[in-house]
This record gives sequence, structure tokens and C-alpha cells, in this order.
Amino acid sequence: MSDEKLFGMPAESGRWVFIALGFIINICLGSVYAYSVFAKPVRALMNISATEVGLPFMVFLAAFAILVFIGGQLMAKLGPRNLGILGGVILGAGWMLASQSTSITMLAISYGIIGGGGVGLAYGVPLAVSGRWFPDKRGLALGLTLAGFGGSAFVSANVASALIKSVGPMQTFLYLGLTFLIVVCVCFIPYRFPKDGWKPAGWTPPVAAGTGVVDLDIGGMTKTPAFYGLFLCYIIGCLAGLMAIGISSPVAQEIIKIAPGTAATLVGIFAIFNGAGRPIFGVITDKLSPRGAAIISFIIILLSSLGMLTAGEGNVILYVICFIGFWLCLGGWLAIAPTSTNTFFGVKNYAKNYGLVFIAYGVGAILGGIISGQAKDAFGSYQVAFYPTAGLAIVGMIIAFIMMKPPKRS
Repeated sequence: MSDEKLFGMPAESGRWVFIALGFIINICLGSVYAYSVFAKPVRALMNISATEVGLPFMVFLAAFAILVFIGGQLMAKLGPRNLGILGGVILGAGWMLASQSTSITMLAISYGIIGGGGVGLAYGVPLAVSGRWFPDKRGLALGLTLAGFGGSAFVSANVASALIKSVGPMQTFLYLGLTFLIVVCVCFIPYRFPKDGWKPAGWTPPVAAGTGVVDLDIGGMTKTPAFYGLFLCYIIGCLAGLMAIGISSPVAQEIIKIAPGTAATLVGIFAIFNGAGRPIFGVITDKLSPRGAAIISFIIILLSSLGMLTAGEGNVILYVICFIGFWLCLGGWLAIAPTSTNTFFGVKNYAKNYGLVFIAYGVGAILGGIISGQAKDAFGSYQVAFYPTAGLAIVGMIIAFIMMKPPKRS
């Protein structure tokens, strides 16, 4: 099987093109992380509250998580190329329809439900394809593929900010939507799985002694403690990370007293670490274990939360270090979770299995939004939100240590 060709090259070399294409696709899909750039101008345009302007972002993430699960079910029927192109068309349509919104409800439906749904359908395709072509370097491959998603805000936030200044927020939705539709669909055209049984020349799959299950379907997966441990830990990791992403700029301005322009620049810098978190934690997961990577991430989240609980006006360096930690760990969980799903439950049913696991991302997004919003509304400061993230990080360490172990061979 090692003589298979990809892009006119031996498969061992050609498969890296899927990593490059997946990176580009994920830059488009991850543009949701730049939503904060739209928040202030959209709020002014529609004359709405800060809570209301965050609704499309929360709806987007929830639709994203749900449609990843549905996309996993459709993968076998449509194939990776067709599913990816379908997701790209829906994503682009959602952003373009958002440009016609005259209310926050319309924006939540177009950008949130339609745009988020398109991202959800397309999101699992590069992961599933990379996982099949890189059985020998799965954590690294998934991490590099996903780095584009995490680092997207560094590109999309700057582009969107420039466009908003030039043509306004609604026209910016239109231009970006058309761009995403074209780029994502073109990049998905060559996508395909390897033939059954393909493996890199000279590579022999490791055989675990007494543990590990070759392939579990959703029914088998949900009967294992490993699934529930992974799911709960994923919720906690995403809750802390997505909450931090949503309040990075207002925390900088309101607590640390950083100027708005500087705060926006820092958000772009944080996005780099979010992107870097994927390959870094992908390698850590490969080298140590899913449990080890999870515990390291929760230690960083705990330290970052404690740091922000002591932060005040002028503590710029402390703020930057803590938020780098939050963004890095969110990126980390978007590598730990898919790699763990592959490692614990096998490759054969990966798309469906990870679709279910990924619902934890949506749960984390909603809970993170509620925690930060309630902290601001009830106590007048986002700083209070870091008490729950500190406590949950400790809970996450305990869950990871006890439950994130390879299922015993049945």
C-alpha cells in the first residue's frame, strides 16, 4: 500500500499537502475568533446592549459544535470532499446573509446558526483526513492542521478591522463570506481518504500490552469511563479558553486600563499562541499521554486564573502572560481531544466519535459565556469570572487523573 501517490508524489511526501490545505481551510473556519472586532461597531449600529451583541458569537459556537456531530454522521455518506465543500458553501452563505441583517436576531440566525453550521460541517474533514494519512504522527498532524483555526484571528481580525474602517461592518461580512466560500471550496477539491490498510512505508503500528481498543463505535465509546473523563475535561478546557477569548479586550480595557487599540493588537498576538497550542499539545499528547497533556493544561489554566484574580490597573505583563495561558490551552484542547479520541477509541469511527466528543466544546462555550456575563452583570467586573475557572481547573486535574485512561481491551 506504500506505493500510493498523492499530488504526483509518494504518499509519504504528498500527504503533507493535506496539512497545508487544512491549515488554510482552518484560517477561514476559525474567523469566528475575530468576532470581537465586529462587536463594538455592530453594537453601535444596532443600538443594543453588550450582552445582546455577544449572542451571535455564542450561537455560532453552539451551532458549530452540534453540526460537527452531524458532519461526523454524514462523512461516510458524502465523503470528505463533498462534505467539506458543502460546509464551505453554507459558511460563505451565512456570512454573506449576515451583511443584510437589520437586527441582532437576524445576525444570530445568519452568522450564528448558518455560518456556525457551515463551519461545523467542514471542521471535522481536515481532522479525519489528516488522522488517516498520519497514523505515525497523529498528534503533530492534527495539531498543525488545527493551528490555522486557532491563529485565524491574527489574520482575520486585522483584515476585518481594516475593512470595517473602510466599508463598515455589514459590508465586511459580505466580502469575507465570499472569500471564505471560494477559498474553502477550492482547498477541499483534492481531499480523500487513503485506501483501507494504507500505512507509511517502514512504519509498524505499536501494539499496546493489555490496553487499548482498536476500534469502538459510539455505542462502545459511551460505555467507557475514558469517554466521560475526556468529555468533562474538554468542557472545562473550552469553558476557560472560550470565556477568555470573549472577554480579552474588555478585561484589558476595564481592569488593566489598556487603550482599545493596544487591546486589539494583543488579541491578535494571543491568537498566535492559540494556534501554537495545537501542535504543542499535539506533540505533548503523543509523547506523554492524553492524561498528561490534560493535567498540564489545567495547571496552566489554574495559574492563569489565579494571576488574573490578583491583576489590577497597570499590570500589563501579568495580564498578557495569563491570557497567553488561556488562549494557549484552548488551542491545546483542540488538539488533545481529537488525538485522545483517536488514541482511545480508534480510527475507523473517528469522525462520528469525535463529533459526539466535540459537543463538549459547545457546552463549554455556553457555560463560559454565562459565567463571564453573570460576573459582569452581578458583580460589575469580569474579574470575578476567574474564581470558577480556577476551581474547575482543579476539578479537571482530578477527573483527568482518574478517568482519562485507555479503555481496557474487551
